Amino acid sequence: MKKEFISLLLLLGMVFAGCSSPKVVQQPAQPEQQPPRQTGMTGQESERRITEIRPTDRMTEQQLAKIVTNEDVPQYKETSGLFQDIYFDYDEYQIQPDARPILEAVSSWLLKNSSAKISVEGNCDERGTNEYNLALGDRRAKAVRDYLIALGIAPDRIQTISYGEEKPVCMEQAEQCWAKNRRVHFVVLGEANR
Repeated sequence: MKKEFISLLLLLGMVFAGCSSPKVVQQPAQPEQQPPRQTGMTGQESERRITEIRPTDRMTEQQLAKIVTNEDVPQYKETSGLFQDIYFDYDEYQIQPDARPILEAVSSWLLKNSSAKISVEGNCDERGTNEYNLALGDRRAKAVRDYLIALGIAPDRIQTISYGEEKPVCMEQAEQCWAKNRRVHFVVLGEANR
């Protein structure tokens, strides 16, 4: 009787659970693996070809110069010759007493023309290394900038640049010529018409 009772329970359990057909779970189809294509190149030839195609990791200065940005860069028209150059002694960057009236005239003009900016360009004679002359030209330009700031000109209106020995006004190899090249030159930067 026990067996009949257990069989009945099992039968009732199947009826109540419902005899649904078993669900078939399908596996996603695996992509067929294709055999590797034959290129006719050996591994070394393939590696060499890849390195020939791959761009270099470092960009040259010429490549960087060709990059065009969409940033709105201020456009200036340069006015040169509005002020006299000031001159320095050999291997010096201290402002000489004869340069002070010129710097006062530059300052006065900048105070009257509040929208103008100025570029102060430091220059040297050809003696010394390029690196040394660039540093000396920079010190000369910054000495002039500091003097103009002391006269009341806002620092953001004064740009400095050093050309070292790259922009001589005289090419002879004599002291008179070298003295003309040890200078600071002024360029007024005004807003260009767009």
